[in-house]
Amino acid sequence: MQLKNVRLGVIGWGYWGPKLARNLENLPGVKVTMVADLDERRLQLLEVSRGIDATTRPGEVLHSDVDGVIIASPVCTHYQLAREALTRGKHVLVEKPLTTSVEEAEHLVELANQQGLTLMVGHTFEYSPAINELKRLIDQGDLGKIYCIQMERMNLGRVRTDIDVIWDLAPHDISILLYMLGKKPEAVHAHTHAHVQSHLAEVAHLDLVFAEELYAHIHLSWLYPRKTRRMAVIGDLKSVVYDDTNPTPIQVYDSGVYVDANQCIAYRAGAIHVPHIDRTEPLRLECEDFIRAIRTGQRPRASGDAGLEVVRVLAKVQAARSHQGAESICWG
Repeated sequence: MQLKNVRLGVIGWGYWGPKLARNLENLPGVKVTMVADLDERRLQLLEVSRGIDATTRPGEVLHSDVDGVIIASPVCTHYQLAREALTRGKHVLVEKPLTTSVEEAEHLVELANQQGLTLMVGHTFEYSPAINELKRLIDQGDLGKIYCIQMERMNLGRVRTDIDVIWDLAPHDISILLYMLGKKPEAVHAHTHAHVQSHLAEVAHLDLVFAEELYAHIHLSWLYPRKTRRMAVIGDLKSVVYDDTNPTPIQVYDSGVYVDANQCIAYRAGAIHVPHIDRTEPLRLECEDFIRAIRTGQRPRASGDAGLEVVRVLAKVQAARSHQGAESICWG
């Protein structure tokens, strides 16, 4: 039986909680009825007129009659909260990363399947119209053979004290790669640098090696003075530059380097194409997918399985760092 009206609870009223609640409540038949946060000052920002019950006890949300739970709390709490929510028959949307270990992520996916519930992860960029246009270009072969992908996700902050820059930022880029390419990396390499906090890296360089000699490089930083969200996909026919901070986020370049008939290096210079990109907010599309999954049982795009694959890559990155003698990540 499909739910016409969906009642939701939100755990975590920091950065993502209010944004998710706003998008969810704009959907027909959806109501956020409870919010939990350990910080009473955050809860005071809730408008009384919205009719939302506020509590400093997350357990009250889990024990309530809501149909689904949004978990936007610190990463170290994701597993415990998601496990209890699923055990109590609640659908779950948890912010990225799904968990901090492969074993925990596997357990949540298995539990959701056993309970017949939706488990979804906040891989927002999988819903980005620009990323989906880029995926379409790759799937159709417009770019030819993909040589490499270069990604940058940098800003001044927000410096975390619970997880390092990899576990904070890399889930975005790893989820984009897995979704866009439709395959998993065969090897990973990582180099990290801790400048401000000796035990947590603020800068990282990751290399992911895929089949057919394709590799992706990811540069992450909390210390860069300018917000940068850029990706270049280099193909033998065309290349694409994606810039999330640009009003025209996708630019397709009909240019490149090749070996001519005389076995000499030659350059091809062509036009730049700027495709039209839908401006719908990716977070809204993500929320629509979550509610659709609850009502129909349809598997969401950013499913628990997708979140598990991202955690598996992050675990491989962690292992690569440990092997190289880099500082270990803070799991607490």
